[in-house]
Amino acid sequence: MSKKVPSPCIDVCKFRREGHCIGCSMTKSQKKLFKSIKKPDQQEGFVQMLTCQQDAMGRYKHWAPAYLKKLKRRRPE
Repeated sequence: MSKKVPSPCIDVCKFRREGHCIGCSMTKSQKKLFKSIKKPDQQEGFVQMLTCQQDAMGRYKHWAPAYLKKLKRRRPE
């Protein structure tokens, strides 16, 4: 069984850009939706959707390195 996927939130949480967070690009409703998803494969799908959203919106090059850093802190190797 896969482990839970950490939230794509990188702890910036400033909603601008038409209601999207400047840190992760999620809207408040998307953040709430991610919290309600319990299956790891669906959580992974949400993160993939979010990266596509970031690509379409632009200006989110900082997110991937920050998220990888967050993953490393949570899952020490």
